This record gives sequence, structure tokens and C-alpha cells, in this order.
Amino acid sequence: MPIGKSAKKSLRQALRNKKTNWDFKSQLKEAIKAFLLKPTEEGFKEAQSYLDKAKKKNVWHINKISRIKSQLSKKIGKPVEVVKKVKKVAKKTVKKVVK
Repeated sequence: MPIGKSAKKSLRQALRNKKTNWDFKSQLKEAIKAFLLKPTEEGFKEAQSYLDKAKKKNVWHINKISRIKSQLSKKIGKPVEVVKKVKKVAKKTVKKVVK
């Protein structure tokens, strides 16, 4: 058992996060199973949405999520949309003073 005040708080946070992640993972698995039982466009969108959230929250590894998306898209017959975000960096112009 934790002795210090910060260790007790850390334990509380860990237990709370464990429950949250467990709930999310069970919803994710249910969405995937529901899609596999009856592959429809709506089911695919729901499963893909959960997979994207899992990717954002780092619940599963990125490659595992990509692999599952690919497998699910083969079931429905549509390719997975690959979206690349490009950051546009504004260039700052600096005037140089020549002496």
C-alpha cells in the first residue's frame, strides 16, 4: 500500500484510468464484433471511429489499429481513407539592416 500523500493520489488516478480504459476497450471490441457479424457501412464507420479514438488515446499500438482497419475495410470492400495532415508553417520575414 502507498504510504505518502502523492503515492496515494497516484494510486487513485491509476485505478480511475484503468476503469476508463477498460470500459473504452470493451466498447471498441463490441463495435468490431458487431461489424464482423453484420458488415454494413454504418457498422464500419462506428468501428473506424472507435479505432481512431483508440489511436488518439494511445490505447492500442498504431500499427495494430491500422491492421484492424485494413482487415475491416476488406470485409466491406472499400479502401481505408488515408488522411495526412500537413502543417503549414507561416514564414516570418525579418528585415536586415545593412550598415
